[in-house]
Amino acid sequence: MSGVEVIKAGALGGVPHGFLGRGGGVSQGLVAGLNVGWGSGDEPAAIAENRRLAVAAILPGARLVTVHQVHSNRVVEAGDWPEDDRPQADALVTDRPGVMHGILPADCAPVLLADREGGVVGAAHAGWRGALLGVGEAIVEAMERLGAQRTRIAAAIGPCIAAR
Repeated sequence: MSGVEVIKAGALGGVPHGFLGRGGGVSQGLVAGLNVGWGSGDEPAAIAENRRLAVAAILPGARLVTVHQVHSNRVVEAGDWPEDDRPQADALVTDRPGVMHGILPADCAPVLLADREGGVVGAAHAGWRGALLGVGEAIVEAMERLGAQRTRIAAAIGPCIAAR
């Protein structure tokens, strides 16, 4: 098994982060590789192991928090909800160390944000609908409520589908 593919963004400096590829996972068949999506129909044990591998590749020992993505502008503060009762939202923010946000972009854009000095991070699933609804503005405002300053927030847009 090869290692988990991690793409880093220079704009986020020393903030633990990564955009993950499909390599290094344990899933087989149509979802082969690093499939971390609960709604994919994959074996739950394979998804759990892939999620463990993803965390280990970016921030070992962290608690992975995800949401039920719905193509909205809704942002939630990362919480302790069970995986089968995730809130419907498209962005997460936190000021707590040891919390890792998981966004599954599919054909949308993953956006990671960080105010290193303020210790506030965010992640957004930004498809065309969420972008038009203002998910970018909403996540910055949510980060500010946790103590981030707009002028210190760095952002990186990860790999996504696009036309030539």
